[in-house]
Parts: sequence; C-alpha cells; structure tokens
Amino acid sequence: MASDPLQKSFSAARRWGIRLDYALRTAVVLAVVGMVNYLGARWYHRSYLSSQTRQPLAPLTTGLLRSMTNHVKVTLFYDMEDPFFTTVSALLQDYNNLNPRVTVTAVDFRWDAGEAEKVKDHYRNHLTGVTNKNLIIFDCESRVKIVNGNALAEYVHERVPGEAGLEFRRKPVAFLGEKMFTAALLAVTSPKPLNVGYLVGHGEHSLDSGDETGYLTFASVLRQNYTHVQPLTLAGTNAVPMEFNLLVIAGPSHPLDESELEKIDDYLHRGGRLLVLFNYTTLKRATGLEKILAGWGVDVGRSTVSDLKNSVRGSDIKVFDFGARPHPIVNPLTGLALHMILPRSVARLEVGNPPADAPRVEEIAFTGSDATAGGGDVRGPKRFSLAVAVEKGRVPGVITDRGSTRIVAVGDSVFLGNQMIESAGNRDFLGHAVNWLLERPHLTQGVGPRPVTEFRLTMTKSQMRTARWILLAAMPGAVLLLGGLVWLRRRS
Repeated sequence: MASDPLQKSFSAARRWGIRLDYALRTAVVLAVVGMVNYLGARWYHRSYLSSQTRQPLAPLTTGLLRSMTNHVKVTLFYDMEDPFFTTVSALLQDYNNLNPRVTVTAVDFRWDAGEAEKVKDHYRNHLTGVTNKNLIIFDCESRVKIVNGNALAEYVHERVPGEAGLEFRRKPVAFLGEKMFTAALLAVTSPKPLNVGYLVGHGEHSLDSGDETGYLTFASVLRQNYTHVQPLTLAGTNAVPMEFNLLVIAGPSHPLDESELEKIDDYLHRGGRLLVLFNYTTLKRATGLEKILAGWGVDVGRSTVSDLKNSVRGSDIKVFDFGARPHPIVNPLTGLALHMILPRSVARLEVGNPPADAPRVEEIAFTGSDATAGGGDVRGPKRFSLAVAVEKGRVPGVITDRGSTRIVAVGDSVFLGNQMIESAGNRDFLGHAVNWLLERPHLTQGVGPRPVTEFRLTMTKSQMRTARWILLAAMPGAVLLLGGLVWLRRRS
C-alpha cells in the first residue's frame, strides 16, 4: 500500500517532546549564561593585550576605594561626542568595579534636555561660576565636588601641515582624570579637610609665588590631598593652634625668635606633626630649628652634599637609595628618584645609650657611596642621609588627641619649588610625606598623570580610495556572497 504523502512524519507526542527538549536546552543555556555573568561580576580578573592600553589605577586610588564605606553618586554631565568622554567614562567604571558604592550616571546635556535640567536644578547651588557643560559631579551625603571636564588634559601646541601651510593644533599629552577624581572622592567622603599651618615671616618660600622657587604648586598638591593650607605667624603671643593637624616650615632664610622656637617645641610635645625643609641659604646662620630637631634625635648638617656620580649639573643630586627596608613615605618611590638641589645632610643623631622612650628616627633617603660634604673641609667619600622620618609615642603626663608626634625633616626645600617639584618623584614624595604625617596610610601612594598616546595614520588619495572600496564594497560583498553560497547549498 502506497504511503500517503500528506502523512505527518511525527506523532503529536513526538512533536511535543521535541518542543520540550528545545525549551529545556534553551533554559539550561540561559541559566549557564546567567551564572557566568553573576560569577564574573563578583570575581574577575582583567588582562590587557597591549601595554598602550594598560592603565591600572594608582595605589592611592585603590587604597581609598577599598577603605571607602560611603555611597558616592557620580554624574557625568557631558557631551558624549567629546573626544575624552569615553576615557572619562571608562575610568569611572574602573572606580565602580573596585567599589560598587561609587555609582555612575551619564547625562548628555545636548540630547537629553529634560534630564539635563533636572541635574542643573538639583545642583544649582554648586554651579556658580562653573561652565555648565562637561562636568563630573561627585555627591556624597550632600557634600558635592565638581570637576571641570575641560581641565582634565594637558596640551602642547604641535605644528602640522594644513591648507595654508604649517598650522598649530592642541595635542593632548597627559590625562589628569584619575588625579582629579581621586581628590574629589577624598573631598566628598571626608567630613572636613585637615588643617595645615604654613609658617611665614622668616623668608620661607611663598605659597602665592609662581617663580621657580615659589610654592604655588606645593600648595596645590596639599589641597589635592584634601588639606586646608593657611599661613601662620608666631609673632607676639600667637601659639601654634592645636586644631592644626600639620605644621610646615619650608626653607626659612632668617633665624626664628626664641619664643617662636619654644612654641614649635611645645606643639611637638603635644603630639604635633611637622614637615621641615632646610636649604643651603642658612649654612652659616642657624635658624634655631636645628636645636629643636636635635632634641628629637635629628642631626642637621652644616654643609651641602655633593654626589657627582648621581648628578646632572654638579649642583644637583638624583637620589635613588631609600634604604634596605624603605619607609612608607619612600617605599612607593622604589624605582624612581628624588631630584635635589645642593642638599644638606639630615641624619639620625648618634647618642650613646638612648632612653627607652627616645624618638624613633629613620633615615629614608641617601646619596651614593662616593658623596662628599663641606667646603674646604671636605668629608667623605661616604653615603649621606638627606631626609629622616621621626615618630614618638604619647609623652607621659601630656594629654593629646593626636597620638604620636611625627616629624619629616629634609635637607633641601628647593626641590619642592615650582620648577623642581615635577622632576623625578618629587611631587609624589610630598604627597606621601603629608599623608604619613597625617596618619592616612591608605593615601601614602600618589597619583600621577596618565600619558595620552595618539596613533595617526597618513594615507595617499589612492590608498584612501582603495580602503573605501574595501570597506564599502569588498567586505559587504564577501558577506553577501558567502550567504548566497550557503543558501544555494541548502536548496540543493
């Protein structure tokens, strides 16, 4: 008997079984995909295929994010077609990946007028004097910090060929996003900035000066580390206010009065923190600070140090040696250097049989082994210490909320001036020293600018024409041809 051509190949039960099988397989695949995404969101590792794209977060940033328990809302009020939008967004996503409490929302003010108005209305009290475009708004419990997106890059002017001959264009060379975003995070997650007193009145470096030896950039670094810097004079009856978390004395060229020295010493004995920087201008005239530091176990040299094997111009020293067991201040500088100008030696004062409660003095930066010191009376060759870190626990019988006294003393102040602070690891050293003095261990490693790498492709007109045909015709045509061949194969 001939079979009926319309007879169905499968019974109803068989068809339902196949459908159920498909449904179960699909559910299993979706479940596996869901589990992989769930596990990947919580336990992941990033690998970079190119050294050009490898831009890990700085230790300061990771330390801050890992210690942060506050919820921070970041609003990207940005033109999404801006060249740096993708870079900014990717960097903030890295922050979110490390700490999900940092949430990021992007609002394109050009195309999403409704949401843009909501953002401007919500932050209207904080937008005074700020251009209302390309902003990164950090908000934590009503503490708001706004970063101007147009200030995130450093540029140089580059000559390029143009229609009217050589023209100039602004070429980005460094991206400052991480430095500015981490400073903003620190600002909004801290209840209030710590106070830094900057001693004036004795020829110290000027915080307002943009000259080579001025300290305008120095003050900027302190602010980036979320401290409030204000000038301090100790003339008359003025004492060092105990609300000052740190006292900075940077390169005084004139001696301090005895009453001023007593106030500084009293501040230290009450758990004060001091960053003191000497230089070559007071070699023949002591400032008085040398005597105070001697009481804390520090010996300040009376002559400059020379290290020709580690010098560029003869008067400078590149410092690569930070000791066998680097101190937390200089440990992040391993592999880098400090660049000092005519430094004085600053070392541990050798005292026989020191008391049990003597300050702990650690030498943290050294010359090479062939350095010399002195004018006509040359000492060396030997290895000189150029900086020390001092710590002493609570003084018996003295009540203080600060805990231990901490001091950082360096034999050079010029290396933190406007001209030298960007050389080698000088800027980073300042940040590390300040954060160690203020007992912020998660911030003892700095954030530097990220280099911006540009890839430029120059093509002739014929090469452009060939590339256009390949992209617009050859590649789509190959896909269509392959699809046609597959179709024909299935039809046959």
